[in-house]
Amino acid sequence: MLDLSSRPERNWSWPTSILFGAGRVADLPGALRDAGASRPLVVTDAALVSMAPVQSAIAVLRGAGVPFGLFSAVQPNPTGEAVDAGVAAFVAGGHDSVIAIGGGSALDAGKAVALMVRQSRPIWDFEDVGDNWKRVDTSNPVPVVAVPTTAGTGSELGRSSIITDTGAGRKMIIFHPVMMPDVAILDPDLTVGLPPALTASTGMDALCHALETFITPNFHPMADGLALQALRMIKVALPCAYADGADLEARSDMLVASGMACVALQKGLGGVHALSHALGAVYDLPHGLLNAILLPHVVTENLGAARQRLTELAGLLDLPGGEAESVIAWLVDLRATLGIPGSLRAIGVSRDRLQEVIALAVQDPCAAANPLPFDEDVARQMLGRAMA
Repeated sequence: MLDLSSRPERNWSWPTSILFGAGRVADLPGALRDAGASRPLVVTDAALVSMAPVQSAIAVLRGAGVPFGLFSAVQPNPTGEAVDAGVAAFVAGGHDSVIAIGGGSALDAGKAVALMVRQSRPIWDFEDVGDNWKRVDTSNPVPVVAVPTTAGTGSELGRSSIITDTGAGRKMIIFHPVMMPDVAILDPDLTVGLPPALTASTGMDALCHALETFITPNFHPMADGLALQALRMIKVALPCAYADGADLEARSDMLVASGMACVALQKGLGGVHALSHALGAVYDLPHGLLNAILLPHVVTENLGAARQRLTELAGLLDLPGGEAESVIAWLVDLRATLGIPGSLRAIGVSRDRLQEVIALAVQDPCAAANPLPFDEDVARQMLGRAMA
């Protein structure tokens, strides 16, 4: 029996109320009551709906006599059409809240459904560009309870969703502070049994959030603190969670680190996310896996512009050598330890559509925070490294 005395059950005060600890999914009915809700729509993805994490949450709702609906038509890269279908299900069922349960895709879709129930504009009017967020009707917002089943995006603590516009052929960041869930349940039991490959790619997504945040030249010391603590925890916990999926301490630490990294990324991200959003839109590939492959290549290209920050990070993480290059070596070694390929070619990316990817990447909002000014030439160099 693992000793979890150093990670006891806790309720944390945060902009989103957090219920942390093994078995906390049992508190789902109380979380709904605290959010002023009683008739939720459960939003999840098609692959997860029949699996233990979602079924355990459904069993809790049934046991407490909570009437609920179920919407599971969410893809790995959620689309505007899926959000529209979720809104229709919400209205048809007379629901008053959303329980978003799953990985980043399900959480993003659930948050977007809750947002769009109260809007008269199309979702694309709220893309995270300029003051678009001010267009949102914030009257009578729909409460959201977020229950992550992976430790990756941290979307349960975030104020945005990544939604694919299939008509335009690109991913968009939909943003408004009202999208932040009312309650997040961080239950490491729900992540036990996650396959090693998904543990690896989602964990590297969280690492990428924290690292890109830390090295962006934007000034936000509070975000830096969250990013650094997330990196410290991920450095230890991710290999352990990958090696032993039942390690609750590692699973707990990854959930916490993932959430912190998501909060930190309001400082800005960079080239990894600009490229992964574009590649995900063009090739419909998993976001976390793309980030994991891209990260060492993009950091290498940014080395000259981010050397001071990377050197600082190498010291803070106690990496061998204590140099900027030490961070890159750590990322490459970790990626190999987690069984993640080092090239985009290995997951089916070909050169014939890379110009399309580049055109999308330079328009992505994340590009602006990259340490090296992010233009087509820089994007092409980064992709060249990642394709080699």
